[in-house]
Amino acid sequence: MRAETASHGSALMDATNFVPPATAAGRGRPLNSPAQVLLASLIGTTVEFFDFYVYATAAVLVFPTLFFPNSDPTTALLASFATFSIAFFARPLGAIVFGHFGDKVGRKTTLVAALLTMGISTVVIGLLPSYHQIGVLAPLMLALCRFGQGFGLGGEWGGAVLLATENAPDGKRNWYGMFPQLGAPVGLFLASGVFWLLLHFMSQDALLSWGWRIPFIASIALIAIGLWVRLSITETPEFQKAIDKAERVSVPVLEVFRHHKRNMAISTFMALITFVAFYICTAYLLSYNVKVAGVSFRDALLVQVYGSVLFGLSTIAAGKLGDRFGRRALLLGSTIILGLFSFALEPLLSAGLVGIYAFTTVGMLLFGLNYGVIGAALAAPFPTRVRYTGSSITFNMAGIFGASLAPYIATWLQANFGLSYVGYYQLAAALVSLLCIFAARKAEI
Repeated sequence: MRAETASHGSALMDATNFVPPATAAGRGRPLNSPAQVLLASLIGTTVEFFDFYVYATAAVLVFPTLFFPNSDPTTALLASFATFSIAFFARPLGAIVFGHFGDKVGRKTTLVAALLTMGISTVVIGLLPSYHQIGVLAPLMLALCRFGQGFGLGGEWGGAVLLATENAPDGKRNWYGMFPQLGAPVGLFLASGVFWLLLHFMSQDALLSWGWRIPFIASIALIAIGLWVRLSITETPEFQKAIDKAERVSVPVLEVFRHHKRNMAISTFMALITFVAFYICTAYLLSYNVKVAGVSFRDALLVQVYGSVLFGLSTIAAGKLGDRFGRRALLLGSTIILGLFSFALEPLLSAGLVGIYAFTTVGMLLFGLNYGVIGAALAAPFPTRVRYTGSSITFNMAGIFGASLAPYIATWLQANFGLSYVGYYQLAAALVSLLCIFAARKAEI
């Protein structure tokens, strides 16, 4: 009798405390629909990466002339790539600051702040005077704005991945986690496409004079769309549970460094090949095509537009394959093949425009398979209460080691030792990543 009474009491409590699934996360408001979640995660990273890649493209085509005019062409390009790298060193700082508020205040508010930080920095770049107008202040201001871009992106990526994965139904976490990753190829396509279109409607001299400013200033439109979408969503269910259970910590970054150092170290270098391969296939290849292979600006941009389409298709495929075969298997396979592919770099790039397209085709398809699941893989090892901070720091530390100097190192190796050494550089990155994938426990990926 007593057991029966307890059973009835338990059932009554369950009924009293029951919150309909449709309203649990939003405290009376409906949960985000799948379309809202995926659009909000995609549009934000698209805007951020568009801004980021507009800079990367201008760093090759425009900035060496406008901001470093007193150097020889190779030195000017290296100086431009040096300002390009500043953003990667700013990204971990952005990850710590935005990650703190993302784990304390919430994913939604923090993502809005990160988007505004990136957007304002990008628009200001489009308004900067050149070296001929204000002298050395011009590259200093450019570097400061590039720092702002990196700071904003450091807070954007982790939040966008969590917005998607923390709303994902069972068995679809890789598919949902692919959408913020898809922002990278879409942003690359838009950035390269805008410059390609500009060269159809103006001369190269006009582009260098004023046309280059258009993509930076026009990003205002994308930012407005991104903010509208972001402000329409509610908090993620997993973060709401952390609030309800009082699981939030005072200083998330301290907990990450105290209790998750192993996960951070392994994940950082597991993503090394992700960054090295991408920036060899984009920023470095763009500069190689224009400065070494003698390809016109417009044709070089067309190669990048073509590569971004393949990158996007491969990223989408990775979301499905990751759920079917597992992230670990996909990361292992793509990393091994990217390492082997490094031996093809010199013969393909030395074979003219046909070889360049072949290199872009294979490289971007392979890279997309890796990139499509790396976001979910880097978020997986961290508990909800520090996941924003942990995944953001990890991703952006990988950016420092793998991306910040990749175009610079590849350009320097090619100029001093030849193309084959650029391939060896990619091979070394693949081997490091491969060791880290094996070192990670299966549950951590």
